Amino acid sequence: MRKVFGSVRSRAALGATLVVAVALVAAGIAVLQVLRADLGDQARLKALVDAREVASKIAAGADYGALKLDEDIPVQVVDEDGRVRAVSEDLEAVTGTGSASVTPVAGGEDDDKDDDDGAGRVSSEEEYRDGSASVDGERGDYVWAAVEATDRWGDDVTVYAGAPLATERGAVTTVRNAMLLGLPLLLVVVAAVTWLVTRRALRPVEGIRREMATITASTDLSRRVPVPGSYDEVARLARTTNETLAALEASVERQRAFVADASHELRSPVASLRTQLEVGAAHPELLDLDGAVEDVVRLQRLSADLLLLARLDAGERPSSGTPVALDALVREELAQRLGDRVPVRTEVAPVAVPGSRGQLARVLGNLVDNAQRHAGGGVRVVVRAEGRWAVLEVADDGAGVPEGERERIFERFVRLDDARSRDDGGAGLGLAIARDVAVRHGGTLAVRAAPEGGALFELRLPTG
Repeated sequence: MRKVFGSVRSRAALGATLVVAVALVAAGIAVLQVLRADLGDQARLKALVDAREVASKIAAGADYGALKLDEDIPVQVVDEDGRVRAVSEDLEAVTGTGSASVTPVAGGEDDDKDDDDGAGRVSSEEEYRDGSASVDGERGDYVWAAVEATDRWGDDVTVYAGAPLATERGAVTTVRNAMLLGLPLLLVVVAAVTWLVTRRALRPVEGIRREMATITASTDLSRRVPVPGSYDEVARLARTTNETLAALEASVERQRAFVADASHELRSPVASLRTQLEVGAAHPELLDLDGAVEDVVRLQRLSADLLLLARLDAGERPSSGTPVALDALVREELAQRLGDRVPVRTEVAPVAVPGSRGQLARVLGNLVDNAQRHAGGGVRVVVRAEGRWAVLEVADDGAGVPEGERERIFERFVRLDDARSRDDGGAGLGLAIARDVAVRHGGTLAVRAAPEGGALFELRLPTG
């Protein structure tokens, strides 16, 4: 059963059919109830009209034996003692009235009374009873209307007039049978139409699924899923899927380039270190110990940078513990830098930001290292608050960064022409790490021209 209704089309068709079935059954019951009530009211009204017509004749002074009662309408007149005073022709049996007899009493009060007491009257109230009657050999169910009347001699009688219920019940039965016959056919139509419409609506989704399966099997992220020409949810799904594929392709290409650049950067110091060690093993007197230490330090720094970038790419977020005071961070980090080529001037104001102290210290160190590498005579570090932002600026008086290169320098393993040397210019990861850390802290890192003529790197971080 789960396999049969495992598709969206099957569930949609089943759901629509059930909803329509419940609605039709409820509507059918309501229609039958209204129809039965309406026809019943019509039957009672007809019986009441006939009963009042006979009662009016009795009140007007008509003799019971002279009453002309329609043979098609069963009528029975019963007095207070339960005696039948008059019945309609062909009425052979009756139930539900004041008496089961259909034979009038012999004679009548009008034979014993010569003088009438005046005009009679007809009661304004009526009653209804269900019963049956046999008229001219045909038996059926009737609704009886009972109306009280007073004849000209002052005797009270009750006039019972019946209306057949066969018409009501026949109409209700006909409508019910038509509903029972038409309901299954209508439900079949609803299920088929829902199935076809859902199938047509989901056809683009199936195309997207097949294309995604092909992309997964081929690992070709340059392919895209088909986008239908409509402007519905399926089209938006296709466009979003293509955007996801584009982002995934860019991420994979970035990772491939990162691995290729990393392996290239690691190859040189490892090869240099191996050469020096092999020469030192064969000729100890030729061992360049200082060069070997420098290569090891380069490898250590490069490995640390690569590990940090890997953690950032994996989505590592800074811990939201004690806020980091940027002014104190600048003072402490700069106090530990003893081998700077040019002096560093500071202008700091008290401001704190949430985040990782270690990662923010790495950003400051990378920016100051970059400034030291390009500065002519000095570096300036500024910390200030601007509204809800904390601003950290590192400026130098060097040649600056060309405007066309101000975004490219934040890419990984990118070194401008004057920083091509791996010994002097590093691996080209410092600024990339600085921007990634800034983004992970909810901030930004940009570069523009400094008042001193060099480059000014501005780090903005939210204070809360």
